[in-house]
Amino acid sequence: MATKSVDSIEETFGRFPGHRRAHARGKTFRGIFTGSGAAAEWTKAAHFKRGEVAASIRFSHFSPDPTWADAMSPVKGMAVQLGGNGEEELNIVGVTSPVFFASTPETFVEILEVTRSVSKGRPNLHTLMALLKDFPESRAMLEAVKKFQAPAGFSAGLYHSIHAYYFVGEGKRQPIKYVWEPVDGVKGLSAMELASLPIGFYEVQIEDRLAVSPVRFRLLVILGEPDDPTDDPTKEWPSDRKTAVLGELTILKEDPAVDALLFDPTVVAAGIECSEDPVLRFRSPAYRASFERRSAEIGEQ
Repeated sequence: MATKSVDSIEETFGRFPGHRRAHARGKTFRGIFTGSGAAAEWTKAAHFKRGEVAASIRFSHFSPDPTWADAMSPVKGMAVQLGGNGEEELNIVGVTSPVFFASTPETFVEILEVTRSVSKGRPNLHTLMALLKDFPESRAMLEAVKKFQAPAGFSAGLYHSIHAYYFVGEGKRQPIKYVWEPVDGVKGLSAMELASLPIGFYEVQIEDRLAVSPVRFRLLVILGEPDDPTDDPTKEWPSDRKTAVLGELTILKEDPAVDALLFDPTVVAAGIECSEDPVLRFRSPAYRASFERRSAEIGEQ
């Protein structure tokens, strides 16, 4: 299924050698994550203890096509790898939508195949949005996209993990979701402002912002309750769930070398477990298939 999904993305949107098969265009950085120690109540994960750990960050546009204008990819991504270089790794991957458009890998591939069958050439955002209306489980994401504003820049977005995880400790399993929250505050764009943006605006925005001072995000954890779904990324948890601040990410400098990393969201640290979510578990082999193709293409250049 993983290889089939990557094939379907290429067949639907085109093949762009050297790029990721999703979130093709982005910008990468290095920084530091400072844990608050607040997670000790639920997990022994070392990254959340008081202290600093190295961080690698990639911001991106969701489109598999790197030539799409910024406005055609209103959902943005933020992938963070804590640790690495011989240390235990923890990947926390988020997007600016609180939900996904498919609850299973099979539905994900079906949506891609339907999109390809009705499109003349490569599909655009409007085609995708129209098609998603025919899939009941995608309606939550469509409603979320209608309500939210595209962020005013990569540094101004609120990034949701979409998938649930478990903090594990002392015989307990606490369901959680992550949120990256900008310390400067969340800022959005109107539809008119978004439509007027030149391609590459978001990349320039974060470069300019970082030239002023480091960019900071708080890492929040949403604490799930027994009835909250942990196996369906199309369903959002109630807004009244308790939260805690796990620490703060400080983005210090751009580093193109980070783009070579694989930000697999199933890579978790001791004291953390992936949930039963089939889309989350499917992402690992799918990301690996995309990574291997991209690496081979770069090696041929």
